[in-house]
Amino acid sequence: MSLFWRIFLLNAAVLAAAMILLILGPATVSTPVVLAEALVLVAGTVVMLVANAVVLRIGLAPLQRLTRTMTTIDLLRPGHRLPATGHTGIVELIRTFNTMIDRLEAERATSTARALSAQEGERRRVAQELHDEIGQTLTAVLLELKRVADQAPPPVREQLYQVQETTRNSLDEIRRIARRLRPGVLEELGLASALKALASEFTTGGLTVHRSLDTDLPDLGADVELVLYRVAQEALTNTARHAHARHVNLTLHNRPDSVELCIRDDGRGLRGAPEGAGLRGMRERALLIGAHLNVGPRSGGGTEVRLRAPTPAAATQPGSGR
Repeated sequence: MSLFWRIFLLNAAVLAAAMILLILGPATVSTPVVLAEALVLVAGTVVMLVANAVVLRIGLAPLQRLTRTMTTIDLLRPGHRLPATGHTGIVELIRTFNTMIDRLEAERATSTARALSAQEGERRRVAQELHDEIGQTLTAVLLELKRVADQAPPPVREQLYQVQETTRNSLDEIRRIARRLRPGVLEELGLASALKALASEFTTGGLTVHRSLDTDLPDLGADVELVLYRVAQEALTNTARHAHARHVNLTLHNRPDSVELCIRDDGRGLRGAPEGAGLRGMRERALLIGAHLNVGPRSGGGTEVRLRAPTPAAATQPGSGR
């Protein structure tokens, strides 16, 4: 039965009950209206309205649950569905809504995968140009500066040495940017070595990164390793920029059916701040590999970022949903 007919029949039942009470009950109307009769009519009307409100509340309760779900659902936190319970029309509406969310999540995952793939390709191209073109140009400038400085008189030689040092620092910065854009160590030496290098890069005078990394990792595949690396990179970047932390713990452990990456800091915490582009980017990357990402306060203060990525064997087991 459709929702229209359900509401129509419920109101018809209430109206029919009111008519029966008027016909068979003691209610009468005199001219002029007697106070007692007016009170009976008002009371009957109130009872009819209350009964109608209760019946509609019961009948439309599943729609209210659906409305609350629609206002809170987030495509970056998939899997939340409304149970298809109630009468036939309501059940069909809820099932249609759940199907729509399934389609939106699938389309979001597909479009995100294309966007991130294009982003990684552009990063690789820019890093390659920085390394091959600008890096080689600055290297040639350094060699030429050294040659000129060795032949210059002492007053000019000191100035040339300062320019040479500035150029060398610029070259180191360009190489650092290129490494962050395209983590070559990840492709050449694997995830554990890449995370060690990343931890060393973020260890400065004001921030110390402690690491605990398992080396007996299964073959995760290039996509999973890249997501784990990028999530760790983004988490450490957020910590260095915003957390005012002194210590960070970076761990990577091999679990029976997954690999767990965890970054904990002792900073000031999230403090109810809305999620920015960095956190949403981490969630989008986690969705690509079917991983579960949790970002929240750390016991004792600070922030904890935990990413649990299923291993290829666990992702292909029967009943895994993948």
